[in-house]
Amino acid sequence: MKKTLLHKHLGLAIIVILLTTSSAFAQTKATKIDALVQQYVANRQFNGSVLVAEHGQVIFKKGYGMANMEWNIPNAPDTKFRLGSITKQFTAMLIMQLVEKGKLKLDGKVTDYLPDYPKANGDKITIHHLLTHTSGIPNYTNFPKFFEMESRNPATPSEFLKKFADMPLDFEPGSKFSYSNSGYFLLGVLIEKVSGKSYANLLKENILTPLQLTDTGYDLFAPILPKRATGYEKQGSNYVNSPYLDMTIPYAAGSLYSTVEDLYRWDQALYTDKLLSASAKATMFTPFLDGYAYGWGVRKTKIGDLKDSLLVIEHTGGINGFNTIISRIPKDKQLVVLLNNTGGAPLGAIRKNILNILYNQPIEPPKKPITDLLRQSILSEPLAKSREKFNAWKTDKAYNVNEDDVNSLGYELMGNGKLPESINVFTLNVEAYPKSYNVYDSRGEAYMTAGNKAAAIQDYKKSVELNPRNTNGFDKLKELGETVEAPKEVAITVDATTLESYVGKYELAPSFAIAITRDGDKLFGQATGQPKFELFAESKTKFYLKVVDAQVTFESNDKGEVQQLILHQNGQNMPGKRVR
Repeated sequence: MKKTLLHKHLGLAIIVILLTTSSAFAQTKATKIDALVQQYVANRQFNGSVLVAEHGQVIFKKGYGMANMEWNIPNAPDTKFRLGSITKQFTAMLIMQLVEKGKLKLDGKVTDYLPDYPKANGDKITIHHLLTHTSGIPNYTNFPKFFEMESRNPATPSEFLKKFADMPLDFEPGSKFSYSNSGYFLLGVLIEKVSGKSYANLLKENILTPLQLTDTGYDLFAPILPKRATGYEKQGSNYVNSPYLDMTIPYAAGSLYSTVEDLYRWDQALYTDKLLSASAKATMFTPFLDGYAYGWGVRKTKIGDLKDSLLVIEHTGGINGFNTIISRIPKDKQLVVLLNNTGGAPLGAIRKNILNILYNQPIEPPKKPITDLLRQSILSEPLAKSREKFNAWKTDKAYNVNEDDVNSLGYELMGNGKLPESINVFTLNVEAYPKSYNVYDSRGEAYMTAGNKAAAIQDYKKSVELNPRNTNGFDKLKELGETVEAPKEVAITVDATTLESYVGKYELAPSFAIAITRDGDKLFGQATGQPKFELFAESKTKFYLKVVDAQVTFESNDKGEVQQLILHQNGQNMPGKRVR
């Protein structure tokens, strides 16, 4: 009897010890996550809310900074943020539900459901093309002066659809990947046409209510919405309210709001068949071109020193004053949600570090940006003192000295009428990056604005010497009365077979890749979150861009298979492994 009782007590003790150890271990990770995010907050690189789940259980959630800076209202786990393109996964879910009900077909054409849509395009574009960004429809947010001229004006879906419905396609549907908000806008129109309900109402009926996502919805300006975060953008060393955007314009491509807590509930629901059957979900999460599935990016990623890569399903979002990310690792039911309301936060780097913590891998501490420090020094101290500090920051691994950031500060000061100070900033950039044509081009512009013609000519001459393709430099020299002829480029032809061998996706970092595509005898590159630009042949394996001073070299293995590219930019050589 005593022996049995002893065993019972021992078993209970073991359970208590195990629970305590598990709790302490989770707490350790939570403490590490908090300390990590606090570093980004201290660097003014994050202002928002965070939620992290491990094995399906929330181990950390917290708000940082202000949801409203004017009223000093802090961010919290239940603060509502605009999601931007995370909206697309909800749109894709609505489409797949309509497919399961037999109201839509993935291979159905746009004109099957919208007879008035221009047939030249609508007869070729399928629902699948729209979901996977392979329709070829031009992306309306890339239209010239879109944000200045179009984004503030309310429009019905059918009205706004006319902005791009008649435009020529960028490529044959299904042949390429090109991120297009227009495609997901059109999916919203299709949802309304087929269901007979508004996008917002069907979303609420089919997803939000069944999952009890009471803090998620269509973010229209007029309704009073408790705990809604204000969007901000950085202007100099201060924050300003982000420009107004009428939310009828992002529509099914980016108009939802939510909280980190609701997105956790959304994540958990995706492991069940509550919204969609297992087979339909398998279809939704199957990647097509460029690793894009239906409203989700799907790829494998290396986490720290782990031997095996892990499948990550995620999506980012960016909309005036906000940027967001939801990242899921289904194998271990891991989840990272980051919602930021000051725009431009390095969420990819934060997410990477949090995943490293979850898998007990070392993190890469965030580096402090020097822009604010340099601005303060330039505006209050002699150039010699600023130079001393700048050189110290360059050698200190705790700081991030970036040519583009310094250049942007120079232009900021120039725009504010502080020409001597802007010239000092550009001079520090010239000293730091003497082999970059762009630093001379920028200082030349400042000298030209200040009326120092001789100095401007000298800088522009140095700029075109370093980069004979810098047409802006030659134009400015001509404007300054200098007769410097731009060298004529020798056209180099690369055969179609070789060009085709370069087509694919090359990953330079977990959240940054370059997609290489071909259109006839032309090669194009599109970096994550950037427009597509043509690559011009410098040799059979090396290409250059005209829009920026950058080159790309393709490298092959012993079998002649292209295995990686090297991006040459800002004096750095960045390798990108071919992942597709």
